Amino acid sequence: MFPSDTILSFFLIAQMVIGVMANSFLFMIYIYAFLIKPQLKKPIDCIFMHLTVANIITIVFQSIPNILSSFSVRGFLDNAGCQTVFYIYRVTRGLSICTTSLLSVFQAITISPSNSIWARLKSKLSAWIFPSFLFFWVINMLIYIHIIETVRAKWNFTVVGNGFAHAYCQTRQSGDHQSWSFIRVIVIRDLLFVALMIMSSLYMVGLLYRHRRRARHIHSSSLSRQASPENKATYTIICLVFCFVLFYCCNNFVTLYAFYRPEKDSRLVDITGILSSCYPTFCPFLLMKNNKNIAKWTSSLSMMRTPFSPSAFLG
Repeated sequence: MFPSDTILSFFLIAQMVIGVMANSFLFMIYIYAFLIKPQLKKPIDCIFMHLTVANIITIVFQSIPNILSSFSVRGFLDNAGCQTVFYIYRVTRGLSICTTSLLSVFQAITISPSNSIWARLKSKLSAWIFPSFLFFWVINMLIYIHIIETVRAKWNFTVVGNGFAHAYCQTRQSGDHQSWSFIRVIVIRDLLFVALMIMSSLYMVGLLYRHRRRARHIHSSSLSRQASPENKATYTIICLVFCFVLFYCCNNFVTLYAFYRPEKDSRLVDITGILSSCYPTFCPFLLMKNNKNIAKWTSSLSMMRTPFSPSAFLG
């Protein structure tokens, strides 16, 4: 292995370990709130849980083949393995897009004023969550059936021409009409959900700006400086959408370049793998920032350390 391959291998391992552990920890926090302290749960927590599960599966199925290929492991996946791994990866990545969009729209409706046209939808939000999850799963599973039909194990290591090529897998040549139909469906889905993310985020930014302007006219410093939990959650979701759109655009740019490049480069495959795992890895840390349960756990741990501090024995 070259030194660059070693660095890449450890970077991929670190990214996978950090991403899986952070998402798993956040998922356990929400499970704790649902089972032990149900009074703390909120309807939006179901969306957070669904997003963390999608993130974990995306990271695992994206990272493991890349890690093994960086260690020069040959023949890890056969035809069935390639179809299974990349089908699950693409489905969960699609779920991540849809769930982040749902999260943004959900929060935008939640904080909308009572005189807004969206206010009448607030009472129906909770009832729409699980049907939305079912719709996301069905639509993404149907879209990516094309992968099962086209992805095969890569026995020829010098792939030339348009198409997807991984260390273990590649797309077999299919009809142009079928390929373009598949690409059009993905583009339409992505544009629809990304547009919903951006529009709902801009709507929330406008609401927060108007709220901040009104707060400036209040002379009480305690009211003007202290942000409400809804505003903190809104800031978090806006940052989440920004990170998603950033990594999504970067990943798609590199993926399209690698797809249409006549000669395939393994470095581009590694870069797309890293970029596609960036959002699922950073996502839980953004969600942890304003999580009340984590803040309570942190304060409890600090209180437990206080009696055993040196000052407690010297005093």
